[in-house]
Amino acid sequence: MNRLSLRGFDFDQIYGNLRSDPPDSARQDRGMDTPELCGACPVKQQSLCGGLCNSDLSTLNRSGRRHRLRRGDTFCWAGEDSGACANVLDGMLKVVAVTPEGAERTVGLHHPADFIGNPYRDTSEYTITAVTDVELCLFPRSSFDRLLAESHDLERELLRRTLASLGDARSRILTLMHTSAEAKVAGFLLELAGRAGNRAARGSLDGPLTFDLPLTRGEMAEVLGLTIETVSRQLGQFKAAGIVALPALRTITIRDADALRRLTLALN
Repeated sequence: MNRLSLRGFDFDQIYGNLRSDPPDSARQDRGMDTPELCGACPVKQQSLCGGLCNSDLSTLNRSGRRHRLRRGDTFCWAGEDSGACANVLDGMLKVVAVTPEGAERTVGLHHPADFIGNPYRDTSEYTITAVTDVELCLFPRSSFDRLLAESHDLERELLRRTLASLGDARSRILTLMHTSAEAKVAGFLLELAGRAGNRAARGSLDGPLTFDLPLTRGEMAEVLGLTIETVSRQLGQFKAAGIVALPALRTITIRDADALRRLTLALN
């Protein structure tokens, strides 16, 4: 795992002191002013910013900065200072918790258009690490907190997305409670497919949908609480049944989404 610093993000290296608004010179270093930055955003309509009026959007993005993480880089460490919030523009990150026994468990994933960070906490609850190359739109938590206090639209949108994330987490818990490995893998493939529109994808769930798998078999096994062998075996069985195709190691085509949905309902 590549550490950006001993405390996760090296905020000062990104632009001065990220806990306050960056100076104009730092914003200019992005190579874009605010309208261009927002106009080029690949997830503007799906992200938190999509629900903001132009005035709030301009205020928020005056403190925004594009930043890239390489696969394995860490956005924040559990228990450490939480200095930033971010929109995920591209790539995927995993949310990791540590059990009382010291074991690491992946408890969630962040996809494109997701919001990272908790403006109401000074420290991070979880470690968040990039599982692919990631591009973020990064905000100082102090700037975001000020706008949150002033903008009812932003506050309402953040609440809506938080409740949606809570619903997704409950659905994932239900999936992980299944004793059937095929139900776990089927449900996870549907989850990835549902978010594939934010990555390069061909087709739709109404017909064949082809997209790149952002996770290795081992990472899928970690998320689902299975072994690599079990994940590979389930994918092989889905392929043999004509439910999916595997044209490449990290590419999948979902041919029969309804069949996957039926498998997720199998509680045996």
